[in-house]
Amino acid sequence: MNLPVRVPPRARSAASGARRALRRRRTQLVLFLGILGPGLITSNADNDAGGIFTYSAAGARYGFDMIWLLVVITIALLVVQEFIARLGVVSGKGLADLIRERFGVRVTVFAMALLLVANIATVIAEFAGIALAGEAFGVTRYITVPLAAVLVWFVVVRGSYATVEKVFLFFSLVYLTYVVSGLVVQPPWGEIVAHVARPHVEMSTTYLLFAVAMVGTTITPWMQFYLQASVVDKGLRESQLQYARADVFFGSIFTDVVAFFIIVATAVTLFSRGHHDVVDARDAAQALAPVAGQFATALFVAGLAGASLLAASLLPLSTAYAVTEAFGWERGVGRTVREAPAFFVIFTGLIVIGAVAILAPGIPLTAVTLVSQDVNGVILPAILVFMFVLINDRRVMGRFVNGRFANIVGGLTIGAVIVLTLLLLASGLPGFPWTGER
Repeated sequence: MNLPVRVPPRARSAASGARRALRRRRTQLVLFLGILGPGLITSNADNDAGGIFTYSAAGARYGFDMIWLLVVITIALLVVQEFIARLGVVSGKGLADLIRERFGVRVTVFAMALLLVANIATVIAEFAGIALAGEAFGVTRYITVPLAAVLVWFVVVRGSYATVEKVFLFFSLVYLTYVVSGLVVQPPWGEIVAHVARPHVEMSTTYLLFAVAMVGTTITPWMQFYLQASVVDKGLRESQLQYARADVFFGSIFTDVVAFFIIVATAVTLFSRGHHDVVDARDAAQALAPVAGQFATALFVAGLAGASLLAASLLPLSTAYAVTEAFGWERGVGRTVREAPAFFVIFTGLIVIGAVAILAPGIPLTAVTLVSQDVNGVILPAILVFMFVLINDRRVMGRFVNGRFANIVGGLTIGAVIVLTLLLLASGLPGFPWTGER
């Protein structure tokens, strides 16, 4: 006769607790996946055509010397993105909206002017990336650029927020190609760690130009406006703040892991062979072939195309959100053209400007991509100051206002960006101390 097995009460309680913990973790994962999007998409779009060129050129010119700066930038990106996500979730308003309410119309117009200057240059750089990627595969820009412009316009204008977000997340997967390219070249990990542990700094104009460009392509003015607007558009609430934070942390780390492997790939294949000048991202991709083979080159160029498409969609969208927020006009991807005419006119206008500029004969594609990142880096401090004041405003944030530790980290981050920008500007003055160009 089989007797029933008696389970001790303590064991039953432990098993029940384990099941509850498992269900709680599953629920948290489902909630996180549902919220995942704004942070990951925004951070990934920063690895655009200009970013790919900047990281490629830094790796080719300085080898592993600038990887230490990428580590510092990653910390700064985590801090800034958390501030912006918290602002959006708690206030329920976009950044431009809050700037107008807190600082007035004149300051808002100034902020929008800065944003437009940076975004126009960057949108042109994105279409330059699309043109370069197509030409690397033998397709003329007069085919790829118009097709890309129509594609990004159609996806945003005809889709709901959920649809647009899914398309952007799909584009984000293309960045894995750079991780593959970086691993294929078998990097010397010990040497990389040594360069991070013992940072190399040059007080030269070129080094500072690259440093500001790296900051400007990783932490951009437009991403602050887009991230906060997308958090608001998605309808995230205070109870979901921890998941919004997890989203921006995951996105920030992922995007800079991609940037790390771009620098590593070009440092191993170009710098080590004395090929220190990268004309553009396509040049960097083709230069990988002797060591990594055509597979790595194809991956690199495919990544350039996908990254440029993602950013060419987000930059005009970010601008449309920011300007319409600033002046209180109707906005949102889920609205129709009739409901939000200004929103879609601005979005369409930037796409047209970017595409037409690249189709004009004789435009210096390389100059556009690098200059756009430096413009972002110079304008960034002003936007960060607005954000820092708002995140410390108890009328906006209530109990979610910054604490002492967050203010110390945020203040150091903003201060470092300002100092770096001032050094770049001062480097053009007579008598600036420099160690020479490499």
